[in-house]
Amino acid sequence: MALTTATIAAELEAANKVGDPKADTLVSELIDNKEIDGVNALFRTVGTLKPGQDLSALPPRLAEFLKEASAPPPDWSEADVKAAESFFAHHHGEVTMLQGTVGLIGTYLSPAGAFTLRSTGRLGGVEGPGRRLSQSSRLFLDMGDRNAMRDGTLAANVTKVRLVHASVRQLHKRSGEWDYATWGEPVSQKYTTGAACVFSTQILQAMERLGVDVAQDDANGFMCAWHYVNHYLGTEEKWLLPKDAEQVAALWNQERDKEWKKTDDGVFMTAQAVEFYKKFYPPGVHDAFFAMVRHALTDTYADMAGLPRSVLGVASEPLATGHGLVSSVGGGLLGGGAKKAVGVNPYKEVLGIASRGYNGVQKFALTHDQDNQPQMHEELHDNR
Repeated sequence: MALTTATIAAELEAANKVGDPKADTLVSELIDNKEIDGVNALFRTVGTLKPGQDLSALPPRLAEFLKEASAPPPDWSEADVKAAESFFAHHHGEVTMLQGTVGLIGTYLSPAGAFTLRSTGRLGGVEGPGRRLSQSSRLFLDMGDRNAMRDGTLAANVTKVRLVHASVRQLHKRSGEWDYATWGEPVSQKYTTGAACVFSTQILQAMERLGVDVAQDDANGFMCAWHYVNHYLGTEEKWLLPKDAEQVAALWNQERDKEWKKTDDGVFMTAQAVEFYKKFYPPGVHDAFFAMVRHALTDTYADMAGLPRSVLGVASEPLATGHGLVSSVGGGLLGGGAKKAVGVNPYKEVLGIASRGYNGVQKFALTHDQDNQPQMHEELHDNR
């Protein structure tokens, strides 16, 4: 039965106690059999697997898992693919950037999620959050690639994320440090479903605040894409989001303030993300960039996340030439693109500039998997 506003609270409570039994069993066996180094190499191949590819060189249990995991959502159709493709044809660049910034910061507002991310921070590599952020950016970029939902590439890359989630659950289970009574299951199906809401309907709301017009059919197409991704993350069918944007918005608007809280972990993760993204924007430009992120999130949630207030001297109110944005940031950040009228909202121009600047993050994401750092560890505090 599909999630509804009447059932979602109870369903999320149940989902919080469930991980991903099939993936968890697989990763547990791989760890127990000391195949960690081999698995790290194999994880890097998962993103390139396609339907019909020979899996005989893989360990039998992994090959069998991948075969089963490649099945599409039960209700998936050509119409769903076309709807998703239409959305990305119109909004690929800007939505990739927003998912990688507004969306990721939104996930840090889940207390259990932020604790999980911070406690497994070394999975990002000893140099900080770059690996984890680049992996997420790679997923968002892949979602809009041509034929990604037809040739199996997106499904394979999401399955890799599914296995990483399973490895995180195993790390916590074996550490003895996870408080199951308080937190439920690490990276539970509740968290996965909630994250899908953040990266879908929350992003559509951000786009609306930034002045981006999204047709209703395209909005539904974005929901189709996240329905597809959530399936390949191992989410049970009963907890998959509807493919209807208005339905998902109703669910999320009802539950968001029950789930989002300010925590030390969330503020820490936000600060790491801010420092990482500053590397890809010149001084001044990143001030407008984070002013835009605040506006997209709203001050209420940006403050929860600990996102700094802009040095431009404004919060989430529309910027204008009268506030000094055009003249004071980056030597004329908007290049005269904003109308000279106080109260004009030039976030749409900032969004375009930010999307172009995000190309650096995308390049980092596309090449970062070429290193040889382990992606899965045997212990929670393994500092490799």
